[in-house]
Amino acid sequence: MNKAITDGVQLMPPAFELGLDFWSSGDGTPGSDTYAGAANAALVSSDQDFAGCLELLKTETVQQLRHMGQTPVLPGCYLRITARVKAIGGNLPSLRIAAWAGNSSNGHVAGLVETGPSVPLTGYGDVVEVSAIIGTGSRGGVDMVWSTEAVYAHVGIDLTGATGGILRIDDLVVEDITSAYLRDMLHQVDVRDFGALGDGVTDDSAAFAAANDAAEGREVLVSEGLFYLGDNVTFDTRVVFEGSVTMPDDKYLSLTRNFDLPTYIDAFGDETLAFKKAFQSLLNNSDHESLDLGGRRITVAAPIDMQAAVANRSEYAQRRVIRNGQFYVTGDTAWEPEVTTSVASYASANSRTLSNVVNVANIKPGSLVTGNGVGREVYVRAKNEATQEITLSAPLYDAEGTQTFTFTRYKYILDFNGFSKLSVFVLTDVDFLCNQKASGVLLAGSGVAFQVRDSVFTKPAHRGITSPGEGCQGMLIDRCQFLTSEGGEEAQNRQSVAINSNANDVKIRDNRASQFRHFLVVGGANAMITGNHFFQGDSASAGLRTAGIILAQAHCSTTIDGNYIDNCTIEWTNEYDPQPDFSGGYSFSALSVTDNVFLSGDVAPWTAFLVIKPHGSGHYITGMNVTGNKFRSISGSSIDRVDRVDSSHAALDMTKGKNILVAGNTFHSVTTPIYNPLVVAHDENAAAATWLVDTGGGLPFGGRARNVDAVVMTGKIKTAGNVGEYTVPYVETEAGAAGDMVELKWEKPVYGAVNVTVRMD
Repeated sequence: MNKAITDGVQLMPPAFELGLDFWSSGDGTPGSDTYAGAANAALVSSDQDFAGCLELLKTETVQQLRHMGQTPVLPGCYLRITARVKAIGGNLPSLRIAAWAGNSSNGHVAGLVETGPSVPLTGYGDVVEVSAIIGTGSRGGVDMVWSTEAVYAHVGIDLTGATGGILRIDDLVVEDITSAYLRDMLHQVDVRDFGALGDGVTDDSAAFAAANDAAEGREVLVSEGLFYLGDNVTFDTRVVFEGSVTMPDDKYLSLTRNFDLPTYIDAFGDETLAFKKAFQSLLNNSDHESLDLGGRRITVAAPIDMQAAVANRSEYAQRRVIRNGQFYVTGDTAWEPEVTTSVASYASANSRTLSNVVNVANIKPGSLVTGNGVGREVYVRAKNEATQEITLSAPLYDAEGTQTFTFTRYKYILDFNGFSKLSVFVLTDVDFLCNQKASGVLLAGSGVAFQVRDSVFTKPAHRGITSPGEGCQGMLIDRCQFLTSEGGEEAQNRQSVAINSNANDVKIRDNRASQFRHFLVVGGANAMITGNHFFQGDSASAGLRTAGIILAQAHCSTTIDGNYIDNCTIEWTNEYDPQPDFSGGYSFSALSVTDNVFLSGDVAPWTAFLVIKPHGSGHYITGMNVTGNKFRSISGSSIDRVDRVDSSHAALDMTKGKNILVAGNTFHSVTTPIYNPLVVAHDENAAAATWLVDTGGGLPFGGRARNVDAVVMTGKIKTAGNVGEYTVPYVETEAGAAGDMVELKWEKPVYGAVNVTVRMD
C-alpha cells in the first residue's frame, strides 16, 4: 500500500529551490518565522553531492527546520522521513528528524514523541543520512508513535548541540512504507496500525473502531498484547486474535462476521468470560440470532448469571439461540445450595403471597419452598423486602396461618432468573455436564416459548430444568436426555427432578430420563406430553415407585400420549389449589392418557400406574380418557391393578363423575384389569327374581356402578321349571356395601346368563 500512489496523497515537501518561504525556523505552523530572507540561510544551486540544497548556519542550540505544509498522517499508514546532511565548517552538531503533530482543528496534539534518534556529525564533507518513521501503530522501528488524534505533521529536522556550524541539507524525502508492516495487504489490517497500544491500560477502543472502518472487508488482526477496550466495539469484518482483550462488564464486543465462542475465547482467554461476553453481544446486536459454541467445552467453576452478563437488559423477547457446545462443572462450594429458614404467614385469599417474612433479605428468588401444606416444586418467584413479602410460583394447599418455611436456592449452570421476562429463547445441542455438583437451567420469572432441544443433562445434583415462575409459558422441551446422579439410590430416597412447569401450554416431547425422583411436575394446563421414555426403577426387591409425572391441577386439560412410562406412575393431584375442598368448577377433569407403554418390575403388588390424589374433599372425575395403553408387570411380580386413589388427604367422591372412558387397553400380570364401560359376564345358576351382578373391582379407581348401558342375554332365560322366559329385567344400580354392584329385577324367578355393560359415570 502506498497512499501517494493509490489515493494521490501529497507526501513530499517541495524542494528548497522552490523557495524558502515554505520552510519555517519554528514549528512550521502558520505565522512562524521562515528562512526566506534569513541571514543564516541560503540556497546553493550546485553541490557535488546534493545538486540544489540549503546551506544553513547554526545559530540556535536547537536549530529547527520545518515544512510549513501539512503532511497527512493517516491511520494505518507509516511515513519515513529521510534527510541527508553534511558539515562544511565550524562546530559539528547532531542531527535528528523532527515533526510537529497537528489535529483536525489545527491544534497541537500534546504528549506525543515528535523527534527521532539523534545522529552526530563527525567530520566535514561526509554525507550523513538520518531517518525516522511516524505511524499510528506501536510497531518495531516506529520512532514516533502517534495517536489517531494526530492527522497531519509539519515535518523537518533539528540540529542540536554547539552553534556556529555550517551545514548543507539536501531536499527532505517523505515516503509511505506501510507495506513493510502489513503482512498481507490484500487481506488483513492490524489494530496496532490504527493506534492500539495493547498495554492493558490505555483505552484502545477508538483504534479498534478505526481498524474496522478501514478494513473494507479485509480481516482485522489483533496482534500480540493485552488490549483494554473501555467502550462498546463492533466489528463488521472477520477478526483474528493473536493478542487478547479486556473490557468492563457493561461493555460489549460484537464480532458480527465470526460470531462464535471459539473466537471469543481467543479474544478473552477465559472460557467462561468469553461465553458471557458472547452472550452479551447476542442480546445487544441484531446481526446474529444464534451463538455457536463451536463444539467447545466450557469449564464452569460457578453459576453463570445470564442477566448479569447483559446488565442493560432485564427483558428480551426476540428469538435468540445458544447451540453446539458443552458446559463442564468444576469446583465445590460455589455450587452448594443456599438454605434459609424463615417464619412467614399465608392466607389462601392471597394465594401466591407469603407475608410478614422474617429475614426476607436473605431469601433468594428462585428458591424452592418447603413446609407444611406446600406442594411439590413451589418456588420463590419474587420478593419485596420493603413489605416483607414473597411471591410464590404456585398457591399452597394447606398452609393457612404462620409457620416456619425452608427456602433452598439450588445453583444452576445457566441462571436466567435475573431476567424479569425472557421469550422465544432456545438452547439446542448443548451438553450440561453437571457432575453431581450443579443443576442445569433456571428460567426467567416470565416469558413465552422457552425451548430446549437435542440437549443432554448429565448427573444434575438437584434439578434439570426449573421454572420458578411463568417463564415456562408455552415451553418446548424436545429430544433431550436427562441422566441421573442417583441411580444407586432407592426410588423413594431420590431428590432430583428433571423438569417442572407452572404456566400453561408446555410441550414435552421425545425425551429420555433415567432414575430421577420425578421426571416432570406440571403446574399449568393444556400440556402435551408425548413420545418420552422415563424410568425410575431401582434394585430393591418389591420396591416402591415414585411419580414420573405429577399433574398439580385438578382441571389439567393435558394429553399424555405415546410415552414409555417405566417403573413410575402418573400422579394427578390438586396440590396447587389454595382451597382444595371442592366448591365448584370441573374437579378432576380433561385428562387423556393414550397409547402409552406402562411397565413395572419387582414392585410391591399394590403399585399402580395411575394415581389420583385429592388434597381436599368432595372431588370427583369429570373427564378422563384412558385408551390404547399397554400395562405390564415383569420380573415375576404381578400387580393388583393399574389404578389407585391416594386418600392420604381425602377420598374421591365416586357417587359423581362423567365423561370417563377406559377402553382398548391391554393388561399383562395385572390381577384386576379396569374398564369403563365394563362388560360383566354374569351366570345365575338358580332361579331368582333378583340377580346381584358384581363388577369385581373392574371399574376404574374403585368406581361405583352408577349406570347400566345394556343387558344382553347370552342364552335362554328359563324359569325353575325349565320353561323359557322372554321378559326383560329392570336395573337397580349402586347395590352392595361399596355400591359397585347392580341388581337385575325380573318379573319372576329365572336363571341363565347375561352380559351387563356397567358404567361408573
